Amino acid sequence: MANIAAQRIQREFREVIKSEEVAKCHIKLELKNDEYTELKGEIAGPPDTPYDGGVFQLDIIIPETYPFNPPKVKFITKIWHPNISSVTGAICLDILKDQWAAAMTLRTVLLSLQALLSAAEPDDPQDAVVARQYKEQQSVFRQTAKHWTYIYAKGPHREAELEAKVSQLRGMGFEEHKARVALSTCDWNIQRATDHLIS
Repeated sequence: MANIAAQRIQREFREVIKSEEVAKCHIKLELKNDEYTELKGEIAGPPDTPYDGGVFQLDIIIPETYPFNPPKVKFITKIWHPNISSVTGAICLDILKDQWAAAMTLRTVLLSLQALLSAAEPDDPQDAVVARQYKEQQSVFRQTAKHWTYIYAKGPHREAELEAKVSQLRGMGFEEHKARVALSTCDWNIQRATDHLIS
């Protein structure tokens, strides 16, 4: 890693570790290697959102050209959100793309990602299926997002009715995660989800 990038990222890493604001927001950052090129982030789901109580892991890769180019960030924890791929964890956020500025820091990125969980941008989606549900069926979206938070991010809200539907599809021989994705995609309609899995 270039010297400027290495020095800058070490300073920013220490800033995040020592920041009281970051600690209050339940945000953490860890090294994956000694070169500061790969980091693991952790953000808590914000209060009053379907992600409340969940803990979401992030994979952060620092490019050689940092801080002139943004870090590459993706969600490791599966999440149901219009701006985050439910399949790959890829994130659609302007500061991770064309709105990045060299003055921005890892702290900015982590706090912005947590804010994104509070304020989705469904008109600029990463996951079109989730964005459609968010716009057209807000209550189903919230229930699905809470369910995913419970299942994948250790969230507190158990959705027994939804789990029963996943079990029903598993009983038909479908793999658990595929069944959950099909049901989530098909607004928890068993027949449509079954058709989706068979097609």
